[in-house]
Amino acid sequence: MNWLTDTKIPVGRTAKQAFDWLQDNLDWFFDGLANGLEWLINAILWILQTPHPMFVILAFVAITYLIQRSWKTALLILLGFLFILNQGYWEETTESLTLVLSACVVCMAVGVPIGIAAAHRPRLYSYMRPVLDLMQTLPTFVYLIPAIVFFGIGMVPGLMATVIFVLPAPIRLTHLGVASTPKSLLEAAEAFGATPRQTLWKVELPYALPQIMTGLNQTIMLSLSMVVIAALVGANGLGVPVVRALNTVNTALGFESGFIIVVVAIMLDRMLRLKGGGE
Repeated sequence: MNWLTDTKIPVGRTAKQAFDWLQDNLDWFFDGLANGLEWLINAILWILQTPHPMFVILAFVAITYLIQRSWKTALLILLGFLFILNQGYWEETTESLTLVLSACVVCMAVGVPIGIAAAHRPRLYSYMRPVLDLMQTLPTFVYLIPAIVFFGIGMVPGLMATVIFVLPAPIRLTHLGVASTPKSLLEAAEAFGATPRQTLWKVELPYALPQIMTGLNQTIMLSLSMVVIAALVGANGLGVPVVRALNTVNTALGFESGFIIVVVAIMLDRMLRLKGGGE
């Protein structure tokens, strides 16, 4: 078997050469992208941290009630945020929410149009599927390496690693929603003289809206699952105390910060559920 091991396929070396070429030739692009993402992060962070925490909490409660029309769900959000304040994790929570919201903005802005294009072009989706499978199956720690190479240390590389990991979800679910539009609806729109643009906005997107909202929910949940990993590249948030607890074997700190992440995940999930109840 020596002949097989002696001729190693240069996977790692090829990847390194590709990253070196990108860094040498597209440095201007990555710098501009980093500046734009940093502006987005700072804007969301300013919105969440500048007002008094109670104003932010009441805003989330109001948004929850407008979406779900359920006072029980709104009360759950209120109690969850008050618990976070009680535990002293408000700043870390707003930093993690900033990372999650930024990832949602980028992933939905990129993923939904790509999903629509893939639904209208089956051959394009057949080419994209292996890439999406690769993005979802690669260990998440692998994404940290190019993120550090191109963007350094901080919130931006954490956001980019999160986006790469999460992006397949909105693409797949948008594709599923648009591609599953019944032919009868499309034929009716065509019979009434609808243009392709009108068919998209008035037939396909309304029919695909539940799947797109599910994609948004999955984007938020998957982004939140990356907060600990993003902390390894310098991203602030709830992942920082988890990593600190791991390094110092601090059971109390680890359980506290981990439980706060669970609380945030439950609140975000309840806020964006399509069936919110009508109590």
